[in-house]
Amino acid sequence: MPKHLTILTGASRGMGLAMARQLLRPGHTLLCISRSTHSTLAQEASAQGCTLESWEQDLAQPEQAATRLREWLQRTAAGAYASATLINNAGVIPPIAPLSASAAADLAMALRVGLEAPMLLCAAFLGATKGWGVPRKVLNISSGLGRRPMASQAAYCAAKAGMDHFTRCMALDETRKPLGAKVCSLAPGVIDTDMQVQLRSAAPEAFPDVQNFAQLQSSGMLSSAPEAAARVLAWLDRPDFGAQPVADVREA
Repeated sequence: MPKHLTILTGASRGMGLAMARQLLRPGHTLLCISRSTHSTLAQEASAQGCTLESWEQDLAQPEQAATRLREWLQRTAAGAYASATLINNAGVIPPIAPLSASAAADLAMALRVGLEAPMLLCAAFLGATKGWGVPRKVLNISSGLGRRPMASQAAYCAAKAGMDHFTRCMALDETRKPLGAKVCSLAPGVIDTDMQVQLRSAAPEAFPDVQNFAQLQSSGMLSSAPEAAARVLAWLDRPDFGAQPVADVREA
């Protein structure tokens, strides 16, 4: 049975954890990179016959994370896997406030985790695996807020917009290579996660759209984390993955 490698960030909760569980496939290797490890994921991986490696790594220190990933991949034999995939899922919403009332440290954290870390991890992944001679994919988890502005969400919107655009650039780079990676920045739809709780719990004076997010929840418009994860991973498995470097699961 061919072995496949998947690297996933932000795998300790929400859609990231749901994706991790769905990626526990027999004979495959899953590397999870998160600030903390999930207590039962190792047992679940063992039961599924999947090799799991979990790193407790703060993506607010993106250079350290990228260096660690590059060195780990460089130690891996070129013929060890039949394919390699990187999924950048981790992201941070800073305290909800207008830009003028936002703390510098909160803005920097959101941009490091949401933009700088995925860019550096993409560079490390693509550089270290370029000689493997196997199919490679990069899936960046974006957001509709990267494509439309929202008050009191400047850092998150900017990080996701930047992710979309560097993915477009990365796609242009990879299409020029004989065995270039297929890449996509994908918006997963609205999901019932801790991030949604944070948005709909915000003070109305700080977040004018709070009622819209509350209505999404009350009207049953939110996908569960497992449902969203299944749709995202189905997109990853599409034969035309990468044909659109920026996409949305709701436009399938």
